Amino acid sequence: MELSNNTILITGGTSGFGLEFAKRFLALGNTVIITGRNQEKLDEVKSMFPAIHTFRSNVSFTEDIEELFEKVTDQFPGLNILINNAGEMRKISLHHHHNLVDITREIDINLMGPVRMVQQFLPHLKTRKNAAIVNVTSGIALMPFPIAPIYSASKSGLRAYTQALRVQLKHTGIKVLELVAPGSKTPLNDKFTEDSAVDERALMKPEKIVEAAIRGMKGDQEEVYPGLSKLIRVLSRIAPKFLIAQAGKAGRDFYTSD
Repeated sequence: MELSNNTILITGGTSGFGLEFAKRFLALGNTVIITGRNQEKLDEVKSMFPAIHTFRSNVSFTEDIEELFEKVTDQFPGLNILINNAGEMRKISLHHHHNLVDITREIDINLMGPVRMVQQFLPHLKTRKNAAIVNVTSGIALMPFPIAPIYSASKSGLRAYTQALRVQLKHTGIKVLELVAPGSKTPLNDKFTEDSAVDERALMKPEKIVEAAIRGMKGDQEEVYPGLSKLIRVLSRIAPKFLIAQAGKAGRDFYTSD
C-alpha cells in the first residue's frame, strides 16, 4: 500500500510503538493523529512534533471513542488508516485478591478498545481508498505468559479478532495487518525489567519493530513477526509445552506465592 499522503490515527501515541509510528509516518509525508490518556504527555509530543495532531481519549471508555470519532472525522475527513496500539501490561498473581472490575482492565484496553474502535470507525474507513487497520498484538498472543495472565488473554483475543476481521473485510478493500510484536524496550515492559522478570537484553528496540511493520504495510503483508516473534511462532507449533515452560520461568516467585 502507499505510505504517504494518508491520514493516520494512532491510539496510545505518546510513547513506545505509538510514538515511533507517529514519527515515521510524519516523516513519510502523512497527516498523523495520536491519542492518549495523559494530556501532559500529549502536550510534550505536540511540543516536540508540532505537526502531529493530538486528542485526549481513553480506548476503554465507549463515550471517549464516540467523541473521538466525531471530532476526528469532522476535522480530518480523509482519515484512512487506523492503528490500534494502545495497551497495558501488568504483573498479576491470581493468588492475590483483585477487584473484579480492575482485574479485567487489560481486556478493556487491549481487546475491547480495538474492537470498539474498529466498530466505530469502520463505516468511515469503508468510504476511503487505500484504507487499512493495523492491530498491534504480541508474541505473547502465541503463548501464555504466566506472570501477565490477563495481558496474555487480551492479546490472544485480539489476534483471533484480527484474523476474523480480515476475513469479513476481504471484499471491502480495507487491508488488515497484525503486528505481532516481540518484547521491546518500551514503558510497557519497564516494570518487568526492573525486577529481572524479563531479561532486558532480549528486548528489541521499538524503532526496529516499527520499521518491520512499515515494511509489512508497504508490501501488503497480513502478519508481521519481527525479531523473536518469528521464533515464538515456530515454537508455538512444534514445541508448545517447552515454550510455555520457558515463559513460566519469568517471575515465578511472584506469581506462585500466596
